Amino acid sequence: MPKILPFKAIRPTRDKVSLLASRSYESYTPEERESRLRDNPFSFLQILNPGFKYQKEISGKQRYKLVKNRYQEFKEDEIFMQDEKPCYYFYKIVNRDGLEFHGIVAAASAEDYENNLIKRHEATIEYRENTFKEYLKTVGFNAEAVLLTYPDHSEIERLFAKVMETRAEYEFTTTYRDTHYVWNVDDEAIVSQLQAYFAEMKAVYIADGHHRSSSSALLAKDLKAKNKKHTGEESYNYFMSFLIPESDLKIYEFNRLIKDLNGLSKEEFLIKLDALYRIESRGVAYYKPSKKHHFSMYLDGEFYSLYLRKNNYKIKNALDGLDTQILYTTILKPILGIIDVRNDTRLEYADGKKDLVFIKGEVDKGNFKVGFGLLPVSVDEMKQIADEGLTMPPKSTYIEPKLRSGVTIYEF
Repeated sequence: MPKILPFKAIRPTRDKVSLLASRSYESYTPEERESRLRDNPFSFLQILNPGFKYQKEISGKQRYKLVKNRYQEFKEDEIFMQDEKPCYYFYKIVNRDGLEFHGIVAAASAEDYENNLIKRHEATIEYRENTFKEYLKTVGFNAEAVLLTYPDHSEIERLFAKVMETRAEYEFTTTYRDTHYVWNVDDEAIVSQLQAYFAEMKAVYIADGHHRSSSSALLAKDLKAKNKKHTGEESYNYFMSFLIPESDLKIYEFNRLIKDLNGLSKEEFLIKLDALYRIESRGVAYYKPSKKHHFSMYLDGEFYSLYLRKNNYKIKNALDGLDTQILYTTILKPILGIIDVRNDTRLEYADGKKDLVFIKGEVDKGNFKVGFGLLPVSVDEMKQIADEGLTMPPKSTYIEPKLRSGVTIYEF
């Protein structure tokens, strides 16, 4: 059953953690990145963007080598430290909206990933897998945990309550107004209990980080093949994960925006929709779906509710019943001519934190012709897709929490 182990994290000293922790590189605008790199010499972005030192964009293997150099410089300057004993890192986040998440940063097994004890619901792209594998191989560390989820467990919650009665090693609030708490737990009794609780589980599920976990598994294969004394206990056999209970997982939808009606007039488009949906105009009133297989549509200044005519649509497996798949097979592909939902430039996505006001605004400005609103995927739907060995369409889930990079680092 899943092998979830403590490890000796490389992590910032207590006085530097709030300065060092960063969001994912892509989440910053170019202006935000520039500001943080210019004004904060301790930001983890200094490691991820080593070319800033020379005011030059650097990519590929040259960038990977410089990332490693910057990382080593942070260690040499004692900005980082390493725990002497393997720890589980109990982590709590209270975000700017008041939502609270708690989980455990630990090492998950690449072999468990290969053996489907760590289950996935999303397809990965081979090019991205190999690119990130080469990055990991060069830099020798991983600073972004894969988000895993497990069934709620009363005994793990009891351990959490016990640990959170003690002083946190870290307690800091970011400029994004999220507050982070971290406890490094090396107590042998708690460590052995926690390891046993995870081992009792049938499986854990990837919530976010499919490419990171897949790349880590590929790296483990590569390094195993090159190591004649391989034992299976080497650090490269594991990857850093953040494990949270299912009830803490917050899943938002990804709404869809399309730039044209594929040559159809508004009336022709609505007639085609009528074959598979019961359509009602809601006028200017915002309409958000409240049930599975119901959709919101904004077109030409009006909101519409779309209710799937179930007698005309057959559900044979978990994927067929997923709203993102239904939208694709009934509207995007046959009516709007969008075949490749990953790469078609006529289609864009807006995560559910951008509400229907955003969808309406984009259509009203003429950037898009029509927008569709969906319900979020449930945890049970996500697990059922994974259990059946299926994969969701791209951009089916936007998942929180998002950990900061650099708070705990896994070396191999």
